[in-house]
Amino acid sequence: MKKEIIIDNPTSSNGYAVHRLISQCPPLDENSIYANLLQCTHFSSTSALAHVDGRIVGFVSGYILPGNPQCIFIWQVAVAEEARGKGLAKNMVSYILNNESCKSVTHLHTTITKENLPSRALFRKISIELNTEMKETPLFNREIHFLDEKDSEFLIDIGPFQSHQADQGVKN
Repeated sequence: MKKEIIIDNPTSSNGYAVHRLISQCPPLDENSIYANLLQCTHFSSTSALAHVDGRIVGFVSGYILPGNPQCIFIWQVAVAEEARGKGLAKNMVSYILNNESCKSVTHLHTTITKENLPSRALFRKISIELNTEMKETPLFNREIHFLDEKDSEFLIDIGPFQSHQADQGVKN
């Protein structure tokens, strides 16, 4: 029997499990457990947690940009290996876009390295399903910002789209 994946908002009790999941999803940057606790509390309404029988299999963290309530920034997308290839990441982003906290959102931002092809494919698919543009510009430079210890990050801007357009565009 196939178990159903449930998507909802994270809570503080999910912080440690989120930290473990992210550590099992290279090339994601591991944040401190404290940062993951903050993601699961302060940013709960703009984040999503996927679980099967209480076991976390996916997490997307995001937040509304300070001073720009029309833009959500998706910070991290983590999906357990056994749950990949099923559209879970896209469904979690859709869940976030459909939350009341995103009612004014018309743009989605994230950053991605050139080498992270799965993330690029995910956000390209979201852009297509929202029937909008995806623009890319350099944001954090390898030499200047990361002192050659991490690849450059490019800002991905998806939009504009209608607030709550995810109801019609990004399908579960």
